[in-house]
Parts: sequence; C-alpha cells; structure tokens
Amino acid sequence: MDELIDFAAIAARVDTACPRADRSKGGCPPYPTEVMVRLLFIQSLYNLSDEDCEYQVLDRMSLPHFCRLDAALHIPDARTLWSFKQRLAQGGLGGRAIFEAVSLQLQQHGYIPRGGQIVDASIVQAPLTQANKDEREALNEGRRPEGWNAKRLQHTDRDARWTKKHGKSFYGYKVHANADARYKLIRRVKVTPANVDDGQTLKEVLDRANTGARLLADRGYDAQTNRQWLQAHGLRDGIARRAKPGQERRVRLDARNKAINRVRARGEHVFAGLEQLGGKCVRAMTLARNELAILLKCAAYNAKRLVWLVRHDPCGCAR
Repeated sequence: MDELIDFAAIAARVDTACPRADRSKGGCPPYPTEVMVRLLFIQSLYNLSDEDCEYQVLDRMSLPHFCRLDAALHIPDARTLWSFKQRLAQGGLGGRAIFEAVSLQLQQHGYIPRGGQIVDASIVQAPLTQANKDEREALNEGRRPEGWNAKRLQHTDRDARWTKKHGKSFYGYKVHANADARYKLIRRVKVTPANVDDGQTLKEVLDRANTGARLLADRGYDAQTNRQWLQAHGLRDGIARRAKPGQERRVRLDARNKAINRVRARGEHVFAGLEQLGGKCVRAMTLARNELAILLKCAAYNAKRLVWLVRHDPCGCAR
C-alpha cells in the first residue's frame, strides 16, 4: 500500500478541503497532515479505537515506519488523533476529500470503473440510546427530552434511527454504495440514517464515469421513478423486480431476478470486505463523525483492494 498510494497527494487535498487552524499566536507545531492520514488508514484497516491506535504504533516497529514516525521522539496520542478527525468532520469535507483522492489514484493506476454499476445499501449499527417513546419522539424532532441535562444529550446519538430488516430491528445508519462490476471497487458512497429507503438514494450514488451502461440493484430499488430516470439517462435497467400482490406464476420474473443476482452478488463481496474492516458498526455520536468513519473505511477498502488487484495482475492484463 505504501508503494501504490501517494499519501502526500491525499494530505494536500485534505489541507485544501480542511485548512489548518491559525498558528500565528504560537503553540506547539502540529504533526504533518500526511502522518495523520497514514494513522487514519492504520486505524481503519485494523478497526482500532484512538487509544488502541496509539498503543499499536508504540508497540510495533512496522507501524511507525509506515506512518513516517521512525525517528520521532513523540508520536500523536489518542487526543491528537481525535482532534484531527474532528477537523475533518467539520463540514463533512475531510472524509470526502480522502475518499476522492484515493479514487483518483485508482484511475491513475488504470482501474477505471468498468463492467456496469452495482448499487446496494447495508445497515451500520450504532450504540443504542436508552430512551422511552416520548423521549425518542423529542429527539427525532430535534428537541431536548424533558428531564435531560446537557451532558446526557451530548452523549446521545440524535442522528441514528431505527429500521427493520427481515423482521429484526436495527438502530444506526445506512451506507449506500456504488461498486463497479469489474474490479469491485467502491466508486460512490452516501451515508444516511437507517430509516431512509434505499430507492431514494439511487440518483445520488450513480457513477457517470462507468464504461458499462447497465445498473444492477436489488428489489429495494424497484420503483417506477427509478426505472424512468435510468431510461432517460441512457442506462440499462438491471433492477430486480418485486412480485405483484397475488401473483402466482412468476417463472419469467424469477428467471430475470436470478440472472441479475448472479452478477449483483459481487456487490455483496464489497460489504463483506467492509465488515472485515469493522465497517458494519460505528462508535461516534453524530452523523458527521460516523460518515467520516465510514468514508475512511471505504477508502481503506479501496486501497487494500488495489493492492490485491496489482498483486494478482502485475502486468495489467485485466485492465
């Protein structure tokens, strides 16, 4: 990864999107942005908390070498890492800058979006909030529940929502992702509360740069407006169909869905890769911080996938 990813270019985009604070009045000089970005990749690859990341960098010789901290007398501690992520989360630009910088480098290596688009969504669970029905309604409306002090409100995730899937209830967010069918690299990402319907985000995660004209998605995206929108933009409809109420003979419908799912299953491999990195749960208490964490996971997944692609295709024959 160190050989394939230009972390200095990523750091430059981060400094452009999220400028450093004014240091004209003095204070300790900050760590280089490239060092902090490398630490974030370590944290995302191994699903480490801020404290665990600090401990592992102190404990292992390979991690300081990767983070360019070999000769450093002091390394960034957990609080420094937290503050850097707070800087990236403000405005929601930092995580997006890192993800887009990695995506640009994927294309520079020749891995442009090919083979069509696979769009899907997955639930990312958040820490549960202890609240009754009235308190939950107040939180959803943006009000402070009666009897809650500022400290309790600060330690409550007011952006996460409940949803049901296969009869089970989940609390948290949804990550809506677009992966290309050829390389299984994530091209577009959107993070929403868990109660947002999958089909509502289709237009926001489409990738116009994909060389394939077909879009594949499951039955959650089966809506007339989505099909009309795809037709208007010259994209082939690969959305699986729902059976109509009372429909018994579904031979053609099942055959069509089976043919779509045979290719669309590659998108499930992407979410399995995110799950291996710990990307199916979040720790923070706001949508902005959790969106940052998920975007960093997606960038780390793409970087890890790039290493695999280059290792198994050193001559670039698959490109």
